[in-house]
Amino acid sequence: MGKNKKKNTVGIAELAASIKGGNATPQKTSTEEAPSDSSNVNSLKRRSTDDADDGGGEWQTIERGRPVKKHKKLPTAESSRYPGISFSDQARLQSKINLASIRDLILYIFADGPSPQWVSVKHRPEFRKVVAIMVPGLEEAMFKPNVDFSTYNQLAPDDAMKRVATSPDDYYPRELKKDALPEPLQPFADIFPHLWPVRAPGDDKYGKLHSPVQAMLTAPLTKKQTEKKGGAKAVSDPQGWTDQRTRVTEFLATAEELMENGFPTHPAMLPKGERREKFQDKEGYVYTRVENLEDGTVPEAGIQQGSITAGRDVYALDCEMCMTGESEYSLTRISVVSWDGEVVVDELVKPDKPIINYVTQYSGITKEMIDPVNTTLKDIQNKLLDLLTPCSILLGHSLDSDLKAMQLAHPFIIDTSIIFPHPRGPPLKSSLKYLASKYLNREVQKGGGTPAGHDSIEDAKTCLDLVKKKCEKGKAWGAGESSGESLFKRLARSGTAYRATAGPEATGGLPTGKTSAAVDWGDLARTTCNAATFTISCKTDADVEAGILRAIRGDPDGLEIPGGGVDFVWARMRELEALQGWWNRNKLVSDDAAGPPLVDADKDEEGDYGGLEQCLTALVQRLQRVHAALPPCTALMVFSGTGDPREMSRLQAMQGKFKKEYNTPGSKWDQLSVKWTDKEDQLLRQAVRVARSGIGFIGVK
Repeated sequence: MGKNKKKNTVGIAELAASIKGGNATPQKTSTEEAPSDSSNVNSLKRRSTDDADDGGGEWQTIERGRPVKKHKKLPTAESSRYPGISFSDQARLQSKINLASIRDLILYIFADGPSPQWVSVKHRPEFRKVVAIMVPGLEEAMFKPNVDFSTYNQLAPDDAMKRVATSPDDYYPRELKKDALPEPLQPFADIFPHLWPVRAPGDDKYGKLHSPVQAMLTAPLTKKQTEKKGGAKAVSDPQGWTDQRTRVTEFLATAEELMENGFPTHPAMLPKGERREKFQDKEGYVYTRVENLEDGTVPEAGIQQGSITAGRDVYALDCEMCMTGESEYSLTRISVVSWDGEVVVDELVKPDKPIINYVTQYSGITKEMIDPVNTTLKDIQNKLLDLLTPCSILLGHSLDSDLKAMQLAHPFIIDTSIIFPHPRGPPLKSSLKYLASKYLNREVQKGGGTPAGHDSIEDAKTCLDLVKKKCEKGKAWGAGESSGESLFKRLARSGTAYRATAGPEATGGLPTGKTSAAVDWGDLARTTCNAATFTISCKTDADVEAGILRAIRGDPDGLEIPGGGVDFVWARMRELEALQGWWNRNKLVSDDAAGPPLVDADKDEEGDYGGLEQCLTALVQRLQRVHAALPPCTALMVFSGTGDPREMSRLQAMQGKFKKEYNTPGSKWDQLSVKWTDKEDQLLRQAVRVARSGIGFIGVK
């Protein structure tokens, strides 16, 4: 080693001297022109004259004093260094794997993820690509022997739930044996060794199923990132984002949303008829002078061209409260700010009951401030009734608590906790401090936990700026944002080029980033997939298949996707999901291209995609073609994302209707059209468990 190091050093020194002397190009010297003694440290010649046989001979490229590593040859299937992902029957699994487990496996192979405990990854540096395909609609019951696909979907949704097995060993993978599988699905056994039960993200306590796409494509923040001060990382516009100027009226909460979030009911929110006629005023409450919701609509002729406010008066409101009982809070300060930022109302209020705790560290209110005040809650109510008209919109953060403290109801509400939903869905809500940090890059409520408390004017203006930002950017901006980091961004930032795969541009172990592609239905520029290096929007599963193949191989001319393709591909096939009736039809915006197909071009005369068996056959053939096109040393993952969500959706809609009717003032239990008891609650929990029971397959080409 010492001799070689000396040889290298002297040779470089001599080369530098020759360049300095004017000879910039070292000359090859044949073996006849100089002796082959390895002790001749000044020689730049090669030991062999045959350039073709050794792939360029023994010349070395030196960068920064170090030789650049050459590509290693692709290992053959018989090679001892061929990569693999294997499961041991001796593994002690304690629970099902989840989508985060699959996501972290990808991060482990290609970036900085933790080592998985549920599988063994062999020769990680040899992996060339990873392809992950989501196929909603796949169920474990489909892979059982003697399945009759002609009657498979004839069960009612609640009966279909019984197909999901529940036993202590459910979390262990099931070995795929070709002769034990239904004929359309037998090719799965040629590609994958096991069927894995996979638990979808959700919340059993609240009966919620969270987005499997968000869970898969959002990597948790690293320890270094979470230790950074200054709150949430400021959001930036996704690649290819185009602002869509939107009227503020587009963000008005619906009557259903107001009731679901506990807002005081205004008579105008109720449909005309018996329910509105039986409406009873709540003691102490006042209602703004709005007879019908239509009264707030301003005719287009009366709206200035390009107006964001659509002719409406917009006020941001925030209140501070103090404790007047063990669990009772009363209004002690109210601030109202107009759309142009002018403070319209800012007054202290003396509660009718004695204050037992000023909670100054949060409210900023002290005894000395309240003692000389004579303004009562009734005074504030009268002032707001004069201020708010049918054309007025109130906006704020978790405004239901403010309106309850003021004992006031108004039907036109914009709540920033609703239009900027929590990543894990309701009933969870993001704090105003978090939203300001993430979407406005602003630090607010710095007095929280100190005698300075909160500033209600500052909070009102912050809500106002959040809504203005939303109007400027568009309805999809900031909707469903996760608190983590995009999987695509993590791979681009932390992806590692190992010595086995490093080329002239990277030394082994140097972080260089991994390229990625997202292939899915709809306009990907406005979804979580926008962070991928390349996005391929599709309208059919045939488009998805073609997009995967393009991402794997690259474009022939290399103008967009370079030759050789990308390192990581995420894709989703959705025709089986549509056939099974699993498609989530809750669209973010009316023209959301990611929603169910408006024109079912691929359906046959019977109104389906050829029936379940034909659809599964077509799906398997697509997966076979994708698998055949993969280069060696590629990890392939296929997963359903969720289980059957239909019964869960039905019960959730039933629960929402019950809450709406139950919270209507004057309603009586025996007159409700829907009853929600402990029995229905248990059924919902069971349905959520079924919806969270997905499957997955993992293999290496």
